[in-house]
Amino acid sequence: MTGPTVESTAREQLAALRAKEISARELTALHLDRIAERNPELTAIVSLDPERALAGAAAADERFASGAEVGPLHGLPFAFKDTHAAAGWRTTYGSPLYAEHVPDTDDLIVERIRRAGAVPIGKTNVPEFAAGSHTFNPVFGTTRNPHDPSRSAGGSSGGAACALAAGMVPLAEGSDMGGSLRNPASFCGVVGLRPSWGRVPEWPSQNMWETTSTGGPMARTVGDLALLLSVLAGPDPRAPHALGDPGELFAAPPEPVAPGGLRVALSTDLGGAFAVDPAVAGVVEAAGTALAGAGASVTGAAPDLSGADECFRTLRAWHFQARFGELLAAHPDDLKPSLAANIRAGESLTGADVALAYRRRTALVHRMREFLTDHDVLVLPVSQVPPFPADQEFPTEIDGRPMESYLDWMRSAYLITVTGCPAISVPFGTTADGLPIGIQIVTRHGADRYLLEVAAAVEALAG
Repeated sequence: MTGPTVESTAREQLAALRAKEISARELTALHLDRIAERNPELTAIVSLDPERALAGAAAADERFASGAEVGPLHGLPFAFKDTHAAAGWRTTYGSPLYAEHVPDTDDLIVERIRRAGAVPIGKTNVPEFAAGSHTFNPVFGTTRNPHDPSRSAGGSSGGAACALAAGMVPLAEGSDMGGSLRNPASFCGVVGLRPSWGRVPEWPSQNMWETTSTGGPMARTVGDLALLLSVLAGPDPRAPHALGDPGELFAAPPEPVAPGGLRVALSTDLGGAFAVDPAVAGVVEAAGTALAGAGASVTGAAPDLSGADECFRTLRAWHFQARFGELLAAHPDDLKPSLAANIRAGESLTGADVALAYRRRTALVHRMREFLTDHDVLVLPVSQVPPFPADQEFPTEIDGRPMESYLDWMRSAYLITVTGCPAISVPFGTTADGLPIGIQIVTRHGADRYLLEVAAAVEALAG
């Protein structure tokens, strides 16, 4: 019987490990070989430590041999996002200021993955402090798209998405404020979930009431993504806002929902809220056609998200200033200009500005809740553009409309962020020259399992 390859699903690789068709050490070696083959060109995996990875795999094999109970990811190679602290492993945040930083504790998301038995092999590349949806930094350089290395892999979880698509890792985790799980998933042709706020708790946290950013899973299939979500999700006493559902709720592969009767709201631009490249709009429209052909009720409709742009930008600037203001003051010339500008934008905010942003967000959440009583899901673009040249910091225009800042082209993702709803990027088409384009599917807060079932149905339609 032929054993698994690096292209096999994570569930297939885990089944082969449990059936002793392959050892953890052999599986890790396969992935290290793929990293050696593709990573020099792509720069997805950073701080790689093959010796430590193989030692960890050997320890996993010993536990298998002992007959002891093992976790759901036991023996699977894994690389953590380089903004998530991993004890004893270099964690740079993409900044020269932390180029040699080695934390002594794990972030909660890393702690859970380790506890599930995954074998750490390294970290995945990020933009500086995860700011922006294009992955480049002065420490490691630019992560490139595995489908065309002249193009961006997206960000900020760009290293994770690229590594997944290139077969360097079977699963990946990331985080998402303005699209950092969804955008690179779309650019690299994988699946990325921004879960409901509270589904994946965070610790430590500089501000546990900051609710625009969340961790989440990435995978090559919806079924694999559900598996990783089962590890990441669930309450923790250090995160009082966490949803109470246990992670095991997501462990089984989601059954695709029957499209017949599914009420789909479809919009290529949320009623003119953002510019969109025609190739992206075409893929979203094709998804609507496919869903309608499968029996879904597809309606051109969009929620009223007026005020969402101002809300997100205010809260982002406030959060960045609180988190990085002292660092910028101490090192005014050592942060990339777009990040420094975002931090400085927070310096002039007043209490009234922040209060208004929260009032707007409260109204947005209620309007979205009402919209999703008439529609089961909203389908729209993940990213407003296909993967752009890797030597650009961000797209400067879309379909003839200029983009004035590094945030402008991310509206299709961050307008959804402030609703608090779960949103998933699922591959659905390509540009004329074969670059991946995903569609974004959104549903009501807390309905993450249902969202995975809809995503599984869309995945099947996409073939």
